[in-house]
Amino acid sequence: MVHTQFVWSHGGNQVFLCGDFTGWVKYQQMVPVEGSAMTFVTICDLPPGYHKFKFLVDGVWRVDHQQFFKEDEDGMNNIILVKPPEIMIQPLVVDDSGLPIMDIDGLDDHHHAHNASTSSNIPHETFLPLRAEDIETTRNRLSQHLSSYQVDELIPDSGKVFALDANLSVEDAFLIMHAEGLAVAPLWDEANHQISGMLTASDFIMILMELQRNHAMVVNRVLEVSSISAWKEGKLQLQRRPLIKVDPDETLSAVAYKILQNHISSVPVVYVAQGATFPQLLHVACLSGLLKHINRHFEYRIGYLPLLQQPIGSLPIGSWIRDIGGARELLTLLSHEPLSDALRLLLDEHISSVPIVDSKGTLVNIFSRSDITSLAKGNVYARIQLDRATVAQALQLVDMKAHSRFETCTRYDTLQRVITLLSDPGVRRVVVVEGGTQRVLGLITLRDVFSLIFIDSR
Repeated sequence: MVHTQFVWSHGGNQVFLCGDFTGWVKYQQMVPVEGSAMTFVTICDLPPGYHKFKFLVDGVWRVDHQQFFKEDEDGMNNIILVKPPEIMIQPLVVDDSGLPIMDIDGLDDHHHAHNASTSSNIPHETFLPLRAEDIETTRNRLSQHLSSYQVDELIPDSGKVFALDANLSVEDAFLIMHAEGLAVAPLWDEANHQISGMLTASDFIMILMELQRNHAMVVNRVLEVSSISAWKEGKLQLQRRPLIKVDPDETLSAVAYKILQNHISSVPVVYVAQGATFPQLLHVACLSGLLKHINRHFEYRIGYLPLLQQPIGSLPIGSWIRDIGGARELLTLLSHEPLSDALRLLLDEHISSVPIVDSKGTLVNIFSRSDITSLAKGNVYARIQLDRATVAQALQLVDMKAHSRFETCTRYDTLQRVITLLSDPGVRRVVVVEGGTQRVLGLITLRDVFSLIFIDSR
């Protein structure tokens, strides 16, 4: 924390300071400076980073035009940068010959990894040791932060949200989710006037595998007449449980908790106005939205969350190849392997995606659960056999330009860098590669990040 002084010298009988600060109350009364009836002052402890603030002068919101100010989604605000304490630079690590160590994972001044970030281009030997208190501090501070914001923070000012009629045919639902680029969609039960469930890419995977086992369903064009609700209740015999949802006035901490504890990818935000008959679907909250919020608030003050400064290679996060080790072993597939094997792997191992590599382990692409909706294009799913079609053939149907499907980084990129990448709504995983060779080393997902940095404090 750093002492920061705020001064208002434009008059007024009563002055309050309001800002986007962590660690002190939102409104803080400023006291008159002795000997000057026109100047008010207050001193606050603030963590390093950028902070927005304004003044409440006799009931009117104002900014100090003598200081830097900017207009954004929160209106006109003053901006202040609290600089962190100076840190001594670590001495350059040298090898036995006395030459500085510059090569990292095969990356040097002349060979840069394609797409891989080199922002943390420092030798592994200079990494500070991971301390238990850094994990504890980060989790506690982040949990307190998320507990102080409500779900409506995630709802954009403008946009659209989709809900599918539960009586819609599976074929039509498949086509709509593909056309709109949806990996998950709420289901609307018209008879009971409520959101009854969520349709996900995993549902389509199980539907296709059911078709694979019973070819007569394809011949009889079952998907054209079978409703989504019929499949979920009968054909797939899914475990039924109450719909998991959140209200707009619940905290962001509650959203993270419900998603992680229930092993789901997102939750609908549902609001019922007083006296209203029907609920309103406001948004579908997911982990990427939460990470975007975190990145926006802590991008310029990561010192407040010390875990974010650590290189991902030193953290217990993600899946890694056997040579590196880690909490989970990374699973990969070759391009020519059957599509049925890929789908079975995603379901059986409870993973959302798997890297596709060549015989040398070099990254070729990635196959995700959401890619399955591409088989709706031209009703391809009705004409292929999953055990004969290859992963490469399935990926040819995916629109690679529609959105960023994944990003890459090295082991030496910080957790903050990974969070920034995952804050992109289209990016749900980051592939860790070896600089220069693009050999796949690991995979980090949204859930991996939250499982590390978040702990419920209720």
